[in-house]
Amino acid sequence: MSARLEIPVEEFASPIQAFATPDMGVEEMFNLISERGFRHLPVLKNKKPIGIISIRDLEFIKNLNRHFDLKAEDIMTNEPYCIPIGSTLEEVAFHMSEKKIGSAIVLNEAGEADSIFTSIDGLNALVEISRGEL
Repeated sequence: MSARLEIPVEEFASPIQAFATPDMGVEEMFNLISERGFRHLPVLKNKKPIGIISIRDLEFIKNLNRHFDLKAEDIMTNEPYCIPIGSTLEEVAFHMSEKKIGSAIVLNEAGEADSIFTSIDGLNALVEISRGEL
């Protein structure tokens, strides 16, 4: 029987360095996400997550050449997967895998977006764990 690792997910999450507002346009979001090399862009209203947009979503919309009037609130995935600080890496990774979700927004005690944990962060955690670095 193996011991469970109770690793808080925020140890591998990245601080939110960019986000969209509900009224942000497609071009502005695309530039923001592609310039910084992000794959997920939380949509925040009063610091609280209301949606998430992926680079794939934005690329698809841009390729339609009909994105001129679309805003973040028009194309975001509503009700993004959000978790409180202190959630374990194991439970979050399991849920993301089970539901085929690419990211989780970590919330602070006030319910505001604190950081983001992505599938790439999960792979980095796996590497560190398998190497015995934790």
